[in-house]
Amino acid sequence: MRLPNRIVAVVTAVAALLASSCAKTPAPVTEVVAVPAAALPSNPDDAAWRAVPEHVAKMIPQDLVEPRLLAPSTADVRVRAITNGTVVAFRMEWADAVKSDAPGPAQMVDACAVQIPQKFDPQPPAPQMGEVGKPVDVVYWRADWQATVDGRGDTIRDLYPNASIDHYPFNAPSLAKDSPEQAEMAKRYAPARALGNTRSGPRKTPVEDLVAEGPGTLAPAAPRGSTGRGMWANGKWSVVITRPWPQGVPAGQRTSVAFAVWQGAQHEAGARKMRTGWIPLVAKAGQ
Repeated sequence: MRLPNRIVAVVTAVAALLASSCAKTPAPVTEVVAVPAAALPSNPDDAAWRAVPEHVAKMIPQDLVEPRLLAPSTADVRVRAITNGTVVAFRMEWADAVKSDAPGPAQMVDACAVQIPQKFDPQPPAPQMGEVGKPVDVVYWRADWQATVDGRGDTIRDLYPNASIDHYPFNAPSLAKDSPEQAEMAKRYAPARALGNTRSGPRKTPVEDLVAEGPGTLAPAAPRGSTGRGMWANGKWSVVITRPWPQGVPAGQRTSVAFAVWQGAQHEAGARKMRTGWIPLVAKAGQ
């Protein structure tokens, strides 16, 4: 049976449209591909990121060790990477309707982390913070640290603008400004800092380097020169974390990388987080 020319033309046009649409749909990126570049962008909104392949990493609740997170929150994290062969920059982006960047009683803050095996091994350690004898390096970013780096003060008035405050003893007129006596008095009202807790108070960087050999073993690591920068807009975070390229990875070989996200508004902190398993990480040829 011969179809009318008009029907044949419509069918042909639809088929061509579908073929064209399919041809323009890029194949999913199944690994994190670090694109070579001489300069690494430090800001999440840098135009250089637009030309980098994006890996959409599905996230899963941390349900292996206490305290577990059983209610899913962050669906996925979108990852791009650029390297100069010595340093690698990861751009992470995820949906978060509430910007949580202020510390306080019963308040959690937004955060994210990048995890890489400390040593290259074709058989990587367990993705849940590594294993004994197989440590993992972690770079951890927090939104409240970012706010401090961006200029928010660290005083009660800065954190609680509606609070009524007279003065603290270390601000008494009898103490000369920036004198040793004033510094000593200030320590009494900043016990965490007095004990050497570097996670409190003013900061110069919004990230810290950590190391772990399994759940419950996370500890500060010797500084690796990691840096970070985070921005929240339109219901999502975009964070760039920069760290050294993994050592000992043979040319052309893949290592592994994993990511974690904490949403403060969902009371996520510590082990209560959304995470990924290991994802292949490879430097694109040509660097």
